[in-house]
Amino acid sequence: MIEVRFHGRGGQGAVIASNLLANAAAIEGKDVQAFPYFGVERRGAPVTAFTKIDDKPIRNKAQIYTPDYVIILDSSLIKGVNVSEGIKEGGIILVNTPLSLEELAPPWDMNKVKTITTDATGIAIEHGLGSINQPIVNTSILGAFAKVTGLVKIDSILEAIHDMVPRKKEDNVKAAKKAYEITKID
Repeated sequence: MIEVRFHGRGGQGAVIASNLLANAAAIEGKDVQAFPYFGVERRGAPVTAFTKIDDKPIRNKAQIYTPDYVIILDSSLIKGVNVSEGIKEGGIILVNTPLSLEELAPPWDMNKVKTITTDATGIAIEHGLGSINQPIVNTSILGAFAKVTGLVKIDSILEAIHDMVPRKKEDNVKAAKKAYEITKID
């Protein structure tokens, strides 16, 4: 089973992102689960969401403690939340930031996990997703995730966006495609 944990802030689309990823994997014939973890959070408060993907039925309904992948929708969470907690050695952390890895200086051991950055916020703003002060980065980060991991095809992400995103479908599709195109896998 592949396990993905999302870290974001309320209003950025972390919960929708986990659902979109699950839908994309289901399009490819996988068994999936997607669920959030939050209490009485408000816009801007930390939010965690999870996606599980497998070729066979998933019976484990527990939260994810040892993810294969971590997606960070807001790099400011790195300072206040242990976003790398439990990640499997050899896993990948995808961070939404315009900074280079050297500038970001993540606190986890980059010899044990691969860390990749992408500017999902810049892409979201470019495509009018959310506002300049509150961009919605979920579709752009998923385009980058498809590129970085190959876990799901970009076409499946785009189909999931068409199926599930209620507004600005084409702008969301363009954002996912752009993130897929510009994200570098070093």
